[in-house]
Amino acid sequence: MLLQRHLTELAKHHGLLSALISRELKGRYRGSVLGFLWTFLNPLLLLCVYALVFSVYFRIQMDNYAVFMFCGLLPWVFFSGSLNEGAGAITDGGSLVTKVLFPLQVLPAVKVLAAFVNYLLSLPILFAFLLGWGVALTPKLLAFFPVAAVHILFTYALALLLSTANVFMRDTRHILGNFLTLWFFVTPILYPLSQVPEKWRTLVYLNPAAVFALSYQDLFFWGRWPRWDLLGLLALGSVVLLLAAVVIFEHYKEYFAEKI
Repeated sequence: MLLQRHLTELAKHHGLLSALISRELKGRYRGSVLGFLWTFLNPLLLLCVYALVFSVYFRIQMDNYAVFMFCGLLPWVFFSGSLNEGAGAITDGGSLVTKVLFPLQVLPAVKVLAAFVNYLLSLPILFAFLLGWGVALTPKLLAFFPVAAVHILFTYALALLLSTANVFMRDTRHILGNFLTLWFFVTPILYPLSQVPEKWRTLVYLNPAAVFALSYQDLFFWGRWPRWDLLGLLALGSVVLLLAAVVIFEHYKEYFAEKI
């Protein structure tokens, strides 16, 4: 099976994956004065900006609003960063793409996994905020692992598709940037689901990013289990999407070297 072979190939090159992820993380802030501290400062600065706008100017009435927003903002940063970087994974691969034996699926996987490691490194800041604002940490946080697994699966599938599309149409990254802005604002990250009119909530549940945001909010902020029914459907959809992405990626990868 093509999907199984694709994933087996990734697993076989776990050493290469680890080395490239490490290089990606080290290179991200190379030359900056604060270096790796930007891993923690970037989400904090983003939180301050949105908290100022939506709690002072737009005045969303909600207890512990900044913490609530942070719960959805961090996974969104992982998701959007993975797609932005993943879209250019092949075109930015340079000489690696032209090597005959190089496993090309490693390149988008590195972008996704490096962004996820960055997300994990930001979690202690989130936990400090939760405890500081008196939000209890519950055993339901264990559900983070299946939620994150589905999130990675879905994100990797999209990154594969986008990295393939960007080889043949370089406008992909520019279109993606604008689309992600729209996607961000229709996802309940800056506002609670209760502010969405009842008649539109079904549409919210059709938004995969919203299901992830709501799941993380349930785990971190509300201290309850995520909606397993929605998450299960999304997991199934992610597998189907990944299968389609692998088929497309494997079919077109032989043309990558000549297009770059």
